[in-house]
Amino acid sequence: MRKFLTAKWHNLVMANYVVEPSLLQNRVPKGTSLDFHDGKLFVSLVGFMFLDTKVLGISVPFHINFEEVNLRFYVKRETKNEVRRGVCFVKEIVPRFAITQVARTLYGEPYETWTMSHTENEKEVSYSWEKDGLKNRLHVEVAESLGVPAEGSEGEFIIEHYWGYTKRGESRTDEYKVEHPKWELFNINYAEIDVNFAKVYGKEFSFLSEQEPASILLAKGSEIAVYKGEKIS
Repeated sequence: MRKFLTAKWHNLVMANYVVEPSLLQNRVPKGTSLDFHDGKLFVSLVGFMFLDTKVLGISVPFHINFEEVNLRFYVKRETKNEVRRGVCFVKEIVPRFAITQVARTLYGEPYETWTMSHTENEKEVSYSWEKDGLKNRLHVEVAESLGVPAEGSEGEFIIEHYWGYTKRGESRTDEYKVEHPKWELFNINYAEIDVNFAKVYGKEFSFLSEQEPASILLAKGSEIAVYKGEKIS
C-alpha cells in the first residue's frame, strides 16, 4: 500500500460518550459492524493538531499545520486473517477549504470548513470552531501522565484503531490504513465542552450536549501515516 498522507497528530483531546446502537446503525459501512468495548458503544469528540502535513511527500503551503475536530464512532471488519478495528466519521471539521475538497473527492469523507483556533501549553489544550455565528469549544486542563494504556482498557480501545472506513453508498465501502505507534495518555483535571451537537452534527446527536462523557483523555500523539484507500468487497 502507498502512503497518501504523512503528518504529526498532536495533543488529541478525546471526549467519549456511551450511546445506543440505534443511533449509528444506519451509518455503518457495508462489510463492517459496530465495535463495542465491555458491552458499551462509544462516539468520540476529538480535537487535535495536524503538523508538518505532507500529501504524497509534498508540503502544500498554508496547509501544513492546522486544527481538526471530528465526531467518530468505532467499527470492525473481520477478514480471513484478522479483525481490523477502525473508525467512521460523522463529521470532520478543518479550517482550510482545499483540505475539505480533497478529502471529500478522494476519500468521500464528511469534511466541512469552519473558522478554527486553538490554545496549548503545558497546563491546557483547547480547540474552537465557528461558523455562521455558531461557536463551539473543547477545553481541557492537563494532569498527570497515565502512560501507554493497559491491554483491554477503555483507553486502549479508544486509541488503538488503525483502520478507517467510509460509507460511499449502500453497496460501497472504502477502507484505508492509519499507522502510528502506541500513544501515551494523560489524565484531565478539568474539562469544558461547549458544543451545540444538534446544529453541528444533526438533531439525533442533540442529547450529547447534556450528557456527561464516560471519559475524557488526552494523547500527546505522534507521527502518523495514512495509506491510499481501497474499495472492499
